[in-house]
Amino acid sequence: MKFESLIYETEGAVAAITLNRPDELNTIVPPMPDEIEQAVACANADPDVRVIVLRGAGRAFCAGFNFADNMAAWEGLVGTGGSWDPGRDMIGVTSPHTGPVPKFMSLWRSPKPVIAQVHGWCVGGGSDMALCADLVIASDDARIGTPYSRAWGCYLTGMWIYRLGLTRAKEHALTGRPLSGSRAAEIGLINRAVPFADLEKTVMDEARAIATLPPAQLAAMKMVVNQAYENMGLAGTQLLGPILDGYMRNIPESLDFIETAARDGVGAAVADRDGPWGDYSQAAAEDKPNPKNTVSPKAFG
Repeated sequence: MKFESLIYETEGAVAAITLNRPDELNTIVPPMPDEIEQAVACANADPDVRVIVLRGAGRAFCAGFNFADNMAAWEGLVGTGGSWDPGRDMIGVTSPHTGPVPKFMSLWRSPKPVIAQVHGWCVGGGSDMALCADLVIASDDARIGTPYSRAWGCYLTGMWIYRLGLTRAKEHALTGRPLSGSRAAEIGLINRAVPFADLEKTVMDEARAIATLPPAQLAAMKMVVNQAYENMGLAGTQLLGPILDGYMRNIPESLDFIETAARDGVGAAVADRDGPWGDYSQAAAEDKPNPKNTVSPKAFG
């Protein structure tokens, strides 16, 4: 299949899905969610593939949903005639046929294990996407966070909640503070953090090791763990989160945020949002991902 927003490759028992909008930090626009679901389906239809790796080209895994041009890219999903349509938003974001979260959850539902390879920025919807994978391995200088906790959003997949537990989930829900890859591994949000120079090899070595196990064994073990979290109400959380996200995108403060982005640029909007906290783009250089750490669009060779 040909894709607009990603590259799909296979080598032996490993399939790689590479988000490929590097100049835009792999921000999420249509048709990326659909193409992720389609690529996962390709991997599951291939009898030679046993493990999937999700990665991002350039200097970021994924910097979240693209909200440039006043959400123009998402007009067909959440708006009518240039204005927010709450009914259309509710239907669009919760439907398994159109909603980005159900598309991301193809990673969760895939019987074949998925490893997210995270580097650079992994924020907002990008973090929701990555945390749908089974294992998450990051570079130690990656930055993982939900700046939408401060303006213009709400937890979408709920994976921050289920991976962290009450105490830490509440802290990050109320502050939006980002985590380095190292810190995310320390507190159990992700599985492991390694130096960027070792990231790709570490991920591929893990993928190839897991791929030596029987596919049915892998599917069974993934199913029993996933089912435990389904029993905790994961589906209900994922129904509520995107609906609340729609409301939070349209409270007065969020409308001001989008107006600033449209008038002065996205950089100005996020500077206003994050300046008081001194993080994300407003952090000191040592508290940001190293911009020299880039990933090739090609996963193999």
